[in-house]
Amino acid sequence: MWNRPNRNPAECCVSPESNLRDALAAITLNQTGIVAVVDPDRKLLGTLTDGDVRRALLAGMDLTTTIALLIKDQKPVCARLDAEYATLMALLHDNNVRQIPLLDADDRVADLVTLEDLLPGEVIPLQAVIMAGGFGQRLRPLTEKMPKPMLPVGDKPVMELIIGQLREFGIRKVNVTTHYEPEKIHDYFGDGRAFGVDLNYVSEDSPLGTAGALSLMDEKTEPLLVINGDILTQVDFRAMLSFHREHKAVVTVGVRQYDLQVPYGVIESDGFAVTGLREKPVLNFFVNAGIYLLEPAVHQFIPSGQHFDMTDLIKILLKEGHLVASFPIVEYWLDIGQHADYAKAQEDVKAWNTPS
Repeated sequence: MWNRPNRNPAECCVSPESNLRDALAAITLNQTGIVAVVDPDRKLLGTLTDGDVRRALLAGMDLTTTIALLIKDQKPVCARLDAEYATLMALLHDNNVRQIPLLDADDRVADLVTLEDLLPGEVIPLQAVIMAGGFGQRLRPLTEKMPKPMLPVGDKPVMELIIGQLREFGIRKVNVTTHYEPEKIHDYFGDGRAFGVDLNYVSEDSPLGTAGALSLMDEKTEPLLVINGDILTQVDFRAMLSFHREHKAVVTVGVRQYDLQVPYGVIESDGFAVTGLREKPVLNFFVNAGIYLLEPAVHQFIPSGQHFDMTDLIKILLKEGHLVASFPIVEYWLDIGQHADYAKAQEDVKAWNTPS
C-alpha cells in the first residue's frame, strides 16, 4: 500500500500551446520532474520531462519554443489513478522512467506519480565535493586574508549557501578541498553537523587544480557532485543526477548558455563572393558552469598528487571514447569571479530574502 500525494491537477498539466519556459515552471512547481501535456478537457496528449526540456535547449531550441513541437507522435506511458503499487513499479521499471501521469475514470490527468513517491525516504546516492582551495586573486583585496568561499553574501558565506542547497536536495556527505586559509573554513563549519551535513576536509599541500584534489580522496562507490566554491546557483541537483543516469555518462558537465553580440556587421562569403550579411549578430555558446557529476570509474584517470583540471580529465575521457554529457543550467547561476559578480550576488540574495 502507498499514499498517493494528491497533487493539484492544475500544477501537473500544461497545454501544447505553452512553451518550454512554462513547462519548466510547472515542473518546478509540482516537483516531480515531469509535466503532462493535455487538451482543454485535460485528456493526455504527451509528457515532457526536465531532461526533455534541457535536451531541446542543447538542440538549439530556446525557452520560447512551443511544447507541441516536442510531443509529435508521442505515445506517453500512463496509469490509472487507482493502480496498484506493484503495477506502478512495473510500469516505471519496464519503461525505464521515473515518473508517469495518472488518469481518472474519465481519462483526464488527475495526478503524477514518481519513483520517489513509491520509495519514500530514499537517500540520494550522491556525495558532494566543494572546491574551496583557490586564492581568489581577482577579488583582492577582499580575499587577502579570507578564502573566496567564505566571503559573505547577505548574512552567510557563499559556501554556507552552497551547503544549504546540497542539504535541501538530500545530500548529507560533503567533502571540502582546502588550501588557502583553510582554518577560516574549518573554524566556521567544523564537522558540519550544525549545518545538517557531514563534512570531510581534503587538504591540498599545493594547488592541485579543479580535479587533482580528487586523487587525495578514497575512491567512492557512488557518483560525486563537484561544485566550485564560488558558484551561486539554484540548479536542481536531482534533475542533474536523473539526466546523468538517463544518458549513462561517466561525467556530466553543467553548462550555461552565453550570448555574445558581435558589434559589427558580419560578412558571409564563399571565397571572394559575398553571400550574405548579418548585422551585429548574437552568437550563442554553452560555457562550463563549474558543476560536475562524476562516476567512480573516472577516479583511475586522475593522477595522484599532480595539478590536474577538470578540463584535462574531460579531454582524456573523450580520447578514451567515454561519454561526457552536458546539462544545460536554466536556473539561476552566477560565478562570483570578479568584483562586479560579487556585487550582483549581494543584490540577488537580498532580492531572494525580500518578501514579495
